[in-house]
Amino acid sequence: MRRTVILFFCLTVVGGVGFFGPSQQALAKPRKGHLLYMTLSAGFKHASVLPSESVVKEIGERSGLFDTTVTQDVGAFTPENLKKYDVVMFYTTGELPMTDAEKSAFMNFVRSGHGFVGVHSATDTFYEWQDYLELIGGYFNDHPWHQQVTVDVVDPSSPIVGFLRKSFQVNDEIYQIADFQYRTSHVLLRLDPNSVDQHKRGVHRRFYGWPLAWTRRDGKGRVFYTALGHEDAVWNSKWYQELLLNGIKYAMGRVK
Repeated sequence: MRRTVILFFCLTVVGGVGFFGPSQQALAKPRKGHLLYMTLSAGFKHASVLPSESVVKEIGERSGLFDTTVTQDVGAFTPENLKKYDVVMFYTTGELPMTDAEKSAFMNFVRSGHGFVGVHSATDTFYEWQDYLELIGGYFNDHPWHQQVTVDVVDPSSPIVGFLRKSFQVNDEIYQIADFQYRTSHVLLRLDPNSVDQHKRGVHRRFYGWPLAWTRRDGKGRVFYTALGHEDAVWNSKWYQELLLNGIKYAMGRVK
């Protein structure tokens, strides 16, 4: 079968002599993105926060997709400073000491078409801020299981989790989610309830089960969250790093 390859060329004039070469459009590479990684803990501080900072930087460098600025300063959330970034990522806890102006800048950043990524205890953050609930999609509501569990891939067609097996096992702290915005969330991963003791103290059964990763839209913005990521071993695993990379790509608008 004959294959036809079409190349686009442009004429460059140097010293009155024309040279044909690939067009600038053909040579153009996607713009490198910028990620602001917020790791301030106003409540419980996870031991994996510090190593996670290096992991996120490495993911960006290895993929060439983005560079990472790590901060624990809520003063970074100004309209002018946020213009530098494509995505904000949270590994946080508690009521972060943001002013109303900083909160407004953050929400406007996402809703105007940028991205937000939350990991693990990002749902253990801002319980008193309704806009944040509507952004991230739910709140942490205890973790009765800290063990090896089976995780089901709910949407294997998704470019975020499609690389995973239909189900897989992980040893991690498993969150329960309250106030889950199930009508406006697209669940990607969910706990297999048969892999845990459902009668254990502190277990809350809900009709939507135990979602462990999802995407959302807020205004023009794109949101990805995963409840996994308590253990260092999870952060250091290849599959989790690929999950994060894909989630960040989604938040950046690089995948549908």
